[in-house]
Amino acid sequence: MEAQVTRLIDKAWAKFLETPPETRLLIAIGGIPGSGKTTLSQTLTNALNTRHAALHPPAPPIAAFVPMDGYHLTRAQLSALPDPATAHARRGAEFTFDGAGFLRLVEALRAPLTPDAPTILAPSFDHAAKDPKEDDIAVEATHRIVVFEGNYILLSRPPWSTAASYMSLRYFISVPRPIARARLARRHLAAGLVSTLEEGDRRAVDNDLPNGDEIIQLLLPDIDDAVESLEDGGWAHA
Repeated sequence: MEAQVTRLIDKAWAKFLETPPETRLLIAIGGIPGSGKTTLSQTLTNALNTRHAALHPPAPPIAAFVPMDGYHLTRAQLSALPDPATAHARRGAEFTFDGAGFLRLVEALRAPLTPDAPTILAPSFDHAAKDPKEDDIAVEATHRIVVFEGNYILLSRPPWSTAASYMSLRYFISVPRPIARARLARRHLAAGLVSTLEEGDRRAVDNDLPNGDEIIQLLLPDIDDAVESLEDGGWAHA
């Protein structure tokens, strides 16, 4: 495994060992669109579960992964905004997310863990329906680590900054702009959002990259660690 990724895993594991058993370790992974947040978050979640299982067989998974995508406003909600045309065109911008709903989830996951702690449900995003899917991700009482990822998860204004203040670890992924642009163009084409790579590139330039500029400008100052996503899929210290 990449040395930089291993470093983040080791830091998270050490933090988990310091976390009281009645408390969840909440980890936020932020970055601009196309930076590799999902890849790193899933790698971190799987590695923490593997490490715990090796020490405590046959324990259930200790870590859960919750992407912020489930907090996209629905297409119906976008249509109800004062400027629906702009809202649909800019889907993915901060104002097209339910930040208050995300904060409520984080607050619920901060509640002390007890023997009768309930399962907490979070939404996912259905790419076929192009809308969130309610109550699709289950965070069980046995999940003592929750890994979140999202574009705005480390933004320095509320409600995002409030949610970020509850995180025990905050990781940021940087990426060169040309690499993010190329990844986003390919992603939009693969998702069926556009019919050509050129249209995908235009969408990246008109929407995703301006969103990324805002993320960098409003990034929280107190980040615990950062890595850079490279063109070949590798990682460097940032």
